[in-house]
Amino acid sequence: MKLQDERRDYERAQLRRSTLKSDPFEQFASWLSAAKEAAVLSDSTAFTLATVGPSGRPHQRIVLLKDIDSTGFIFYTNYDSQKGQDISANQQASMHFAWLPLEQQIRIEGVVEKVDQATSEAYFHSRPKSSQLGALASQQSATIESRGELEEVYHELTDRYADQVVPMPENWGGYRVKPDYFEFWQGGKFRLHDRFCYRQSQTNDWLIERLQP
Repeated sequence: MKLQDERRDYERAQLRRSTLKSDPFEQFASWLSAAKEAAVLSDSTAFTLATVGPSGRPHQRIVLLKDIDSTGFIFYTNYDSQKGQDISANQQASMHFAWLPLEQQIRIEGVVEKVDQATSEAYFHSRPKSSQLGALASQQSATIESRGELEEVYHELTDRYADQVVPMPENWGGYRVKPDYFEFWQGGKFRLHDRFCYRQSQTNDWLIERLQP
């Protein structure tokens, strides 16, 4: 197979300045709503989270967007995981949504902060009990000898909390990415893609600019 021959043209839609919302959160909500309704797309809330550790080496992984509020985008994880360690050392992060069947991408950059414990607790206890137990059983990103060892811990916890509320781990909770940059990409014919970025000014206004493809 020759990878250099793998290509397709993008003709699904165009993105114009006149159709953009003035607020990037509203623009994101509009695209996300359409993505969730699209029959050709699954896991529309999945995004790539990029962080950078103390050594300067970047790390990426897929996580799920779980909420949006007036200041940012919220996801949940183990605070001792690789991503948690990176964020502790460097609060700058980048999010990337790739909705390739729709020929759309969104890039979001900003500073990460922890959400308050009450918000984390409320979300944790809204999850299926099996997921709560999984979070309690896993020391995310730590090495382990075998899957059997992890399953043994999980089943022990399942028995222990069979008739009890599962406690949220102390090292587990939510993060909020507070963006200062958005970029919306719509694939275009002849590789003349439409790209618009929103940059936050010193007065917290959003400046919109078209970028070359």
